[in-house]
Amino acid sequence: MHNLGQTRSCKRHNFFILTPDTFVRTVLPGMKACSAIVHVSPAAGAKFAQYTAEFESGGELGGTDLQRFIYVLEGNLQLEVDGRKSAMGANAYAYLPEGSQHRLIAARSSRAAVIEKPYQVLSMVTPPKLLVSNEGQISSHALGDDHSLQVKCLLPDEMAFDFAVNTMVYQPGASLSMVEMHVMEHGLLMLEGGGIYRLDDSWHSVAVGDFIWMAPWCPQWFGAIGKTPAKYLIYKDWNRHPLVGGTHES
Repeated sequence: MHNLGQTRSCKRHNFFILTPDTFVRTVLPGMKACSAIVHVSPAAGAKFAQYTAEFESGGELGGTDLQRFIYVLEGNLQLEVDGRKSAMGANAYAYLPEGSQHRLIAARSSRAAVIEKPYQVLSMVTPPKLLVSNEGQISSHALGDDHSLQVKCLLPDEMAFDFAVNTMVYQPGASLSMVEMHVMEHGLLMLEGGGIYRLDDSWHSVAVGDFIWMAPWCPQWFGAIGKTPAKYLIYKDWNRHPLVGGTHES
């Protein structure tokens, strides 16, 4: 039923929220029997692109010259890289360095979160190599001293990586201990549960499937609400000097 133009989606100077009722699908180069919900790109002022790839059975996502991070949301994918094949089920993920020849093929209807960005070379540091893993193999740690808020760092904490991707799980009632403001930008996909996000000077309800983009220095805070834990996948640029790589535009 049409809801007379009402939606929780909104776009502001320092952030935007995209909710599933406003998603529009498109096809990107290299896709076969696959479509993309593009959540953010440089067109919005970001320095990276993030989208959800939706595969039909047998669908395919071809390679890219950019570095790419893939997190399987549901279904089963096969990753082929230079002749090596890896089966990836839900919560599996992979980091593909720039220039790696690869493709993803769906064994059945599947969805995956995809993050892409140009690699920022750092002198005297060797660029990262292919990484294929599963979130279940990563140990979690408390954020600060709050054990009701657990973080898993999906990429190694090494200077070679110019971005980080984490999952964060909040028990019901848990929240960030402070309003954060920092130089990193974020791409955030809600995976489970929901809660309240403060963004800039406003508060917004968020739920499973929502995507949030936060610009550098956007005031941000989250609290989980409900009877089940809240979980999200979050991207941030990392390990590079703030004067390298250009400036944010909005």
